[in-house]
Amino acid sequence: MINRVINFLKEYNLCDKTIIVGFSGGYDSMCLLHILSEIKKQPLFSEMSVVAAHFNHNWRGEESLKEQEVCRIFASSLGISFYTKTADKNLKKTENDARIARYEFFDEALEEYDADAVFTAHNKDDNAETVLYRIIKGTGITGLKGISEKRLYFYRPLLKISRAEIVEYCNENNLTPNIDSSNSNTVYQRNYLRLNVIPALEKINNSVKDALNTLAANAISDNALIEEYLSIIREKIYDGDRIISSQYKLLSRPVKLRILHGFIQNIGLDYDYKKVVEIYNFVESNIVHKNGATHSLASALWLYADDKIIETILNDELSFGKFNNEKENELFRSIEELNKKEQQIIRRKKSKIERNKCLLNVVSNKNINKEKKINKIKDSKEYNQFSALRKNIKKVNNNINKGKINNLKN
Repeated sequence: MINRVINFLKEYNLCDKTIIVGFSGGYDSMCLLHILSEIKKQPLFSEMSVVAAHFNHNWRGEESLKEQEVCRIFASSLGISFYTKTADKNLKKTENDARIARYEFFDEALEEYDADAVFTAHNKDDNAETVLYRIIKGTGITGLKGISEKRLYFYRPLLKISRAEIVEYCNENNLTPNIDSSNSNTVYQRNYLRLNVIPALEKINNSVKDALNTLAANAISDNALIEEYLSIIREKIYDGDRIISSQYKLLSRPVKLRILHGFIQNIGLDYDYKKVVEIYNFVESNIVHKNGATHSLASALWLYADDKIIETILNDELSFGKFNNEKENELFRSIEELNKKEQQIIRRKKSKIERNKCLLNVVSNKNINKEKKINKIKDSKEYNQFSALRKNIKKVNNNINKGKINNLKN
């Protein structure tokens, strides 16, 4: 198992990096932290720095505090730095709220230690559960890919290792992980899936977890094939960060949906199928009109479409650019107010760093496009003629002021 993690570190060039490890103290994260401490003893990894980051959800009172102390002591015994934070007592006891708070904590740890990566201890069983959960809830090929081995600065070194192998490693190395009592509470859907649904499916197929992981691998492969095809199309329909409406119109509906989904993902948003269809319908309704319209995507961010372009615009562009009609502006302000709750949910789902980077890219790309347009104008024949005329007028005014052109001055 240690060799597999070593190969993972080499594959992603992390041998000498600073790594934050999400550390709950359970079997998976304790196994991962112990493996990394062993790897650090090897010369090739002597420069690698590891930080154990424990987020106390503050749901189980004294039990949570004891688990936090176990984590601190274990990290100290390995000579690994320990970083912790306790959640606000008002944190809702839902899987989604916990996940959002946890990943915000990882962002803070990453910044605190100027780290290069965050490791989470998701394993092969977790991936099977995720794929099955998404199938039950409803998903497409992208969702069937399961948990990503790498996403931004998040890495999962144990993703191809089973839970049984992890438990065996802990036993062999005399590790005593925390046992989270909430993991047996089937009120939480993921627990119900793991404790009830998967065992029932194993009566039909004893290797159902392997089958679900194979499905995920096939989805990754198929998705890569689709993206390879779409990359050719994107070259034809994109102008910078904008979509050319005339080229977009030539595409089939499935391709349009995929293009739009990728378009909004590139600006840091990730909508479900229903929302993508809503955006598709908006675009279809407006790419036939000379005077376009806008659709709210997030706070201060809008989608604009007309018969020439499809692009994102910011609030300041909305105010001073395409729309000067006061009634329209008032309508947009009303829509934004109504959509505030939805926008808050979107913002919480995306990490602060990811969202800010995406928005900065949008602004940067737009500034580049504006600069290109200005340079194009400056290079034009009309602009040169206008510049020459301005110079002549300035020269005449100077002569008038000096009294050289008396007739004009009088």
